[in-house]
Amino acid sequence: MAEICCGVVGESESSCDSGSREARKRRMELRRVRIDPGVKRRRLELCSPRDCDNSLESCGTDTEVEVVLSPENGRELQSIRLPPILKPLLSSSSHLNGIDVEILPKFGIASVCGRRRDMEDAVAIHPSFCRREHETTVGFHYFGVYDGHGCSHVATKCKERLHEMVRDELLLDDVVESRNSNNWWKCVMERSFTRMDKEVVAWNENVVDSMTVSCRCELQTPECDAVGSTAVVAVVTPHKIIVANCGDSRALLCRNGKAIPLSTDHKPDRPDELNRIQAAGGRVIYWEGARVLGVLAMSRAIGDNYLKPYVSCEPEVTITERTEEDECLILASDGLWDVVSNETACGVAHMCLKGKAAAPPPSSLENEGGESSDKACNDASMLLTKLALARRSADNVSVVVVDLRRAT
Repeated sequence: MAEICCGVVGESESSCDSGSREARKRRMELRRVRIDPGVKRRRLELCSPRDCDNSLESCGTDTEVEVVLSPENGRELQSIRLPPILKPLLSSSSHLNGIDVEILPKFGIASVCGRRRDMEDAVAIHPSFCRREHETTVGFHYFGVYDGHGCSHVATKCKERLHEMVRDELLLDDVVESRNSNNWWKCVMERSFTRMDKEVVAWNENVVDSMTVSCRCELQTPECDAVGSTAVVAVVTPHKIIVANCGDSRALLCRNGKAIPLSTDHKPDRPDELNRIQAAGGRVIYWEGARVLGVLAMSRAIGDNYLKPYVSCEPEVTITERTEEDECLILASDGLWDVVSNETACGVAHMCLKGKAAAPPPSSLENEGGESSDKACNDASMLLTKLALARRSADNVSVVVVDLRRAT
């Protein structure tokens, strides 16, 4: 016999007026329920998104009830309400408030601290984050990976704010002729990153002045200028993939089983970055690798005010036309790319999306931040994270895999 504690919904209770005080009290009551392992059980799905006319608005989760049957005569003994189980987002086009809603993207996320003392990575996922009032489709999806250094607060602020700034910039320009051109996207991303950098610098100055925010970097030094974050951001539209990168996180497109880099790491010894730093009066010193002034192992980042102008917040922007051969998009911090090549990462994702590989259950990374809206993408992100850890990556590892095999 097994004993569990759960909310019980009896047959008589289900017929009560749901608005009455007694009914609410009975529904909230916790009772001890003894379940014989030999008792038969059947599970009923009361509501599923595919059964609803308005699945996006009404049924984001399933409500399940486990019905316990008597082993003698099959009669119902108890109806045990189980926690709702989150389901993937829409699997087909829907209709919401007169708007034709496009299919929302499938994605998988894995973010682990790894061998670092602190978790300084952050991940942002915002499906359909931007739509103009006169447009009838929801077609812009935002994905971002931020790798903090010095402390986590700049990466956290990028997670909270950068997508809002990109959205503001997208809605700012009403010139239809220039919209969606490559130069327009480049300007949108550059303005967004510049605004984010200014906000971070202003916040750091306020922290130093007021010392009202408790932060690990304050325990080391009162100066918060020595904190920053990389940012690799992808905006996926029905026809394009726009990637803005600042730092050494990376975006990779898997197309027909082949790896196509959508960003280039900003390392201080990259010839053009080295020339830019030296032209500004800075130096690149080799100490366990190339570093700006012997300190920072990347040449572009948001924050790091004490290293400006040598460390720039200006992103490099690429615009890629989508094709029918596109399989998935991978965004990850350098904790993955330090030990896993583009080709290997693409191969792992390709196998998972084709159903030829399966990741260990998420419980093996319990409390480490794995989550997803799709099993195949989740398998890919989890396997890539585990591969990085197995190859002894010394950094935090954050991976986002986005399925591109359908319109998003």
